[in-house]
Amino acid sequence: MSWSLPPRLTRSAPVILVFLTLAAAAAFAAVSHLVTRYRANQISRSHKLYEAGLADMNSGNSARAIDEFRAALTGDSGNSQYQLSLGRALRDAGHLDEAESYLETLWQKTPDDGPVNLALGRVAARRGSVDDSLRYYHNAMYGKWAADAEEHRRIARIELIEFLLQRGARREAESELIALDTFLPSDPSLHLQAAKLFMQAQDYPHALSEYEYVLRLDHGNLAAEAGAGEAAYQAGRYRTAQRYLQSAAGTNPLNENTRQLLQSSNLILETDPFVRRISDAERNRRIHQAFMKAGERLAHCAQVQSVDLNAEPSPQSAEQAAQSPASSTLPELYARWAQMKPKLASLRAAQETVLPDTIMDIAFQIEQQTAAGCGEPEGIDEALLLISRDRVAADQ
Repeated sequence: MSWSLPPRLTRSAPVILVFLTLAAAAAFAAVSHLVTRYRANQISRSHKLYEAGLADMNSGNSARAIDEFRAALTGDSGNSQYQLSLGRALRDAGHLDEAESYLETLWQKTPDDGPVNLALGRVAARRGSVDDSLRYYHNAMYGKWAADAEEHRRIARIELIEFLLQRGARREAESELIALDTFLPSDPSLHLQAAKLFMQAQDYPHALSEYEYVLRLDHGNLAAEAGAGEAAYQAGRYRTAQRYLQSAAGTNPLNENTRQLLQSSNLILETDPFVRRISDAERNRRIHQAFMKAGERLAHCAQVQSVDLNAEPSPQSAEQAAQSPASSTLPELYARWAQMKPKLASLRAAQETVLPDTIMDIAFQIEQQTAAGCGEPEGIDEALLLISRDRVAADQ
């Protein structure tokens, strides 16, 4: 038995097929539209959560920002900016291991990305790791930035310098400071910042140079004048320090640090017998004053330490003193001081050329030895101690 489709149905089959195809296409388009719209809604929601997270980060609410960044990633899991922000928030909240995990995942994808390396450098700094901080901060300095690359690189180097100084890595910090200074634009504020960093690194000659550069760019800058005075003072250049400190104190007489440094600079220059442009009589007066003050300091220190200055030094200690005068005992220093005292009268002899240096050598050794044994001195004794460290630079 055989059967066949009715002729009418046979003729309408293509029409039905077209209809079904169009219906399927319409349904697919509708579903695609719904999926696209859903996806767009998810991305929009994630972006709003991300913006909220940034706002909370800026206000210091890291815990809430973390939740918002996590929620943002559920709707847009491949967004590297959201991952970076989550890593930063975790770092700021103290979750260093988790922060490092997120950031290292990003770093493996883009190891030359500046922001990612900077974020990892900050994690390493939080951990106190000098080696990792150097590695990541350097990567950030030489990495890629979407905009304002030079500014971001400068910020990264300054952060690294501050971290190294905090960790006591002065040698590494000074290397970074010199590199920073090489590429600084002619901006007084940036050079002033560099000068302060040099001061923290106790590189006073470079700090003075930076402060003076600021003053060439911005004549009369009070912070630079005071800073230059302090840097020169710490570098032992008391004549230069006096000049800058006088100017700074004249503008701001209430600055206690400037006032004290100026007083000390004045006292040093009034005490130093080796400064230029003083008469022979004034030089001799200063040598006599320095020698006698050193003797008083020696006697006071001996009294504090219950040392008998008239005790006979042993032959062995005398030999050691001859080899290294700076390590002489107090009785040995006193014996040399007492032996030299009668020769003060010979200072007036014009032909005497070695005696002033010999007398001052004893005075300087006394000040150095008593400072080591009895603490830092004050007044003229402090001035003599500072001069003794570099008698040539003192008048510069």
